[in-house]
Amino acid sequence: MCGLKSEADIDYANRIRPEFIGFVFVPGSKRFITHREAASLHSNLNEGILSVGVFADVPPDYAADLVSYGIIDFIQLHGRENNGYIADLRGLTTAPIIQAFKVKSAADIEAAEHSDADIVLLDSGAGSGELFDHSLIGSIKRPYILAGGLSPENVGGIVKELAPFAVDVSTAIETDGSKDYRKMKAFADAVRDF
Repeated sequence: MCGLKSEADIDYANRIRPEFIGFVFVPGSKRFITHREAASLHSNLNEGILSVGVFADVPPDYAADLVSYGIIDFIQLHGRENNGYIADLRGLTTAPIIQAFKVKSAADIEAAEHSDADIVLLDSGAGSGELFDHSLIGSIKRPYILAGGLSPENVGGIVKELAPFAVDVSTAIETDGSKDYRKMKAFADAVRDF
C-alpha cells in the first residue's frame, strides 16, 4: 500500500497489517512527503510492516541515508536510474532495491529482466490507476511486483493468474485523494483470500 502520508493512513495500515507500505519522496507527486514527515509516520508504524521509499533520480546517498536513519527498509526507483546507479547505491546500503518499469511492450519486460535491482516493479505508469496488458509479462524469470490499475475488485483474480511476488496499490485505495480504510481492507482481503 503506497502513498501513505498521514497519521490516519498509518493507523489504517497498523490495523490491516500489509507486508509493505510506501512513502513517496518524489517532488511534484500528490503523495509527496518530506523525510521528516516520513520519520514521524514511521515511528508509529507497527513492527513487522516494512516501509518502502519511492524515489526518482535522487543522489544515491539521499536514498541510502533514509535507510540508515531507519525511515525506510526498501528503496524503490521510479526515474531514469540504470545499473550503474544501482551499483553506486549498493556501495552505500544493503537495503533491497526495487526498480520500476513502465510496461508498454515486450522490450520493457526484457529491460526489467536485465535490471540489477533485487526486485522489479511492473507498472502501467506512475500512479495512472490503469492496467497494462498483462500478456506482455510472458515468462519473466525473476520476482516482480505488479502495479497499475489493481483494485479490490480485480486484484484477487490477477494474483491467482499471475502469482507475482507482491502487488502495489495506491489510487484504488483512495477516496477524494485520501486513503480509505474500507478500500484498503477490501484490497488486502482480496489478496489474502487468494
